[in-house]
Amino acid sequence: MFQKHITRSELLRCTLCKDAPCTAACGALDPARILRRLWFDDEKTAAACFPDANPCAACAAPCEDACVRPHQVPIQALFTRVHEEVKPHLEIGLPEDERRLQTALCGIPLENPFLLSSSVVASSYDMCARAFEAGWAGAAFKTICSFPIHEASPRFSAITGDSGSIIGFKNIEQLSDHSVAENMEIFRRLKKNYPGKFILASLMGQTDAEWGRLARLCEENGADAIELNFSCPNMADGGLGSDIGQVPELVERFTAAARRGTRLPILAKLTPNVAVMSPAAEAAKRGGADGIAAINTIKSVIGVNPHTYVSSPAVRGKSAVGGYSGRAVKPIALRFIAELAQNPALQGMHLSAMGGVETWMDALEFILLGAGSVQVTTAVMQYGYRIIDDLKEGLNYYLAEKGFAHVGEAVGLALDSVSDSTDVLERDTVVFPKFHREKCIGCGRCVISCADGGHQALCLTENRKPVLDGRKCVGCHLCVLVCPEKAITSSYKRIKKDC
Repeated sequence: MFQKHITRSELLRCTLCKDAPCTAACGALDPARILRRLWFDDEKTAAACFPDANPCAACAAPCEDACVRPHQVPIQALFTRVHEEVKPHLEIGLPEDERRLQTALCGIPLENPFLLSSSVVASSYDMCARAFEAGWAGAAFKTICSFPIHEASPRFSAITGDSGSIIGFKNIEQLSDHSVAENMEIFRRLKKNYPGKFILASLMGQTDAEWGRLARLCEENGADAIELNFSCPNMADGGLGSDIGQVPELVERFTAAARRGTRLPILAKLTPNVAVMSPAAEAAKRGGADGIAAINTIKSVIGVNPHTYVSSPAVRGKSAVGGYSGRAVKPIALRFIAELAQNPALQGMHLSAMGGVETWMDALEFILLGAGSVQVTTAVMQYGYRIIDDLKEGLNYYLAEKGFAHVGEAVGLALDSVSDSTDVLERDTVVFPKFHREKCIGCGRCVISCADGGHQALCLTENRKPVLDGRKCVGCHLCVLVCPEKAITSSYKRIKKDC
């Protein structure tokens, strides 16, 4: 993977403003758009936007004067580095069009693989319309049901990283609070005004007849496909949502009930609150599903207030187990998608993946593990619909650079590298770390971690540079991970253990 020159840690003071003052102050570039590209791992597309002559070279940096945090974001220095360190090494320019992104979901065309997932971000006509205008290929509308929904307040909480951005997000939100009739009207308007966009109707019934009736209504009112919500962890009543998804017999039963009500493609949205997902997925296929959507949120508890002894979000002195999402769940989601894609019994089913997608690289990882489409919620809640620009642009550039004719050529390319068992791993050689001493600042973090969490193979010299004892090093690469300056990398040279 491309080694980035600019990291998020260098952009921490940038707030990714709406109608950013920095862009209004600059007559040569769109600084806000470039900063966003850098934040969302689109470093190459950022570099490709610069003219041959660096417009920042002799500039007084009015963008930094106009910043909502004046002179706290080193825009001029960052842009100069992009121009000098990244642009000269680009192999291609920006692609002229987005045709490589075109794909299909169960035979229905998608202009790109990116959909809003069923949640608050796709819960009204106005929201979906603005998302479609922004460039999203479609939306899984917030789950439709026939029973009343009464939400709690507050209903969100989060874990933030060192940058202050959300890495783990908890919600105790339930389903659509519009009536079925209101939601059908929304579908009709969306399909009339945006006929080329994909409407995935998420629904949840209480009985066999209700699953079938809702599926039929969605088809009659313009939906392109049905998504069965067998995975919401926040239902007030038992026997719904993830309670169904954990029982393959119920998944098959209610999938079959929905199938009797519609001819549209059906995706079963399955819960990650299981040890393995294949039994439920195979049951969905037996019931008539054409694809699987995964993962929904993971049951969680976030924080406990040390004074009130209540976890978050607190609702009048009480809280509840809720659904966990965000970048922190991506490794778990990737594991489930790989499991489903490698299951021979599920071959031919469409996999619509979600869980921690924030950048185009996140999305690409799911595609490489077998996903044919990618759904997003938490990143949209944090950054807005505008991230579709970065998702499309970054993925399109990657596909063009690699010579792919379309995104479908990348689906599943990484599956052969994934195994359920560590028995397949070669264990007779060691890959030593490589130290880039010109980058080392002598902090000694690598030495501390190796001593207290590794194999005591590092020490500091008098001039505070790490020295490796090859007799003790086992090649675990803990030092690579903890170095704050990225001054340690893998050497990719294997040494036999008996040497």
